[in-house]
Amino acid sequence: MGYKLTYSSDKKQMHWRLLSMMWAVVRNRKQVSKVLIDTYSNNAFWYAYFVALVCRSVKLSYMPILHGGRLPIWIKEHLWASKQLFANSFINISPSHYNMQAFEAEGFKTCFIPNNICIADYPFTERKTCVPKLLYVRSFDQIYNPIMAIKVLAGLLDKYPEVQLCMVGPDKDGSQKTCEELAKKLNVHNALKITGRLSKQEWHSLSQEYSIFINTTNIDNLPVSVIEAMALGLPVVSTNAGGLPFLIADKSDGILVEKNQPQQMVDAIIDIIESDTLAHSMSLNARRKAESFDWEEVKVQWMNILDS
Repeated sequence: MGYKLTYSSDKKQMHWRLLSMMWAVVRNRKQVSKVLIDTYSNNAFWYAYFVALVCRSVKLSYMPILHGGRLPIWIKEHLWASKQLFANSFINISPSHYNMQAFEAEGFKTCFIPNNICIADYPFTERKTCVPKLLYVRSFDQIYNPIMAIKVLAGLLDKYPEVQLCMVGPDKDGSQKTCEELAKKLNVHNALKITGRLSKQEWHSLSQEYSIFINTTNIDNLPVSVIEAMALGLPVVSTNAGGLPFLIADKSDGILVEKNQPQQMVDAIIDIIESDTLAHSMSLNARRKAESFDWEEVKVQWMNILDS
């Protein structure tokens, strides 16, 4: 796009990463016009806080990019620090209407620029009918509630003895072992496949073998994996956590269920499998929704901000 980008940091240890980020701002202060700061809640929030502090000290405009579904809770719990960071920014950029709504309610100037994909990289498979083959693409982490996916698998087994679940993603906190143990306890381990981390191209190719994408998270913002699933033509059944109701139009381009309610997800999956009309319309509508996140559409919004 014609912009020159300097980025930081690749350090693994928290204090070295923070120092590296802060030094990058000082070192490049005369060469850059704006600083983009990926911003999360919990400990990672303090990266953004101190980098912004340096930006203000050297009179550089900065723009936090608001990631993570817990940020609306975090800013209320740490309001003073949040005001220092977000009230003094050039603008706050939210990839979801969920975070944008929460930040505007606190009086922080915020604009919506969604997460993006390159739609041409996503081969569309039109699902005219669905079978009980489920795909989960997310880290094994308690906040994403992978245990619920195992319970959904068990809930479908009596009606569909041929049911399959494939779980793709790295193990973040030991949740993979917990899932494997529960699968054995519920006697669904033979229907479960765990691949570990796959590249985007690998799981996109794998997705052609599956009919329905499930997202069981308890906390979320605007997950790219769900947008990708929609682009691939997979009907999505997701919990209504965080920003997901802003992404999925219930029973149009996906189905939303309550958090930690595996039976609701089981019932929604059965509805899709038993109704070819529903499966087909959701597949088509999901692809159309995903096309609105194409980089060719989103880059114009970025250019308007970066050139302002």
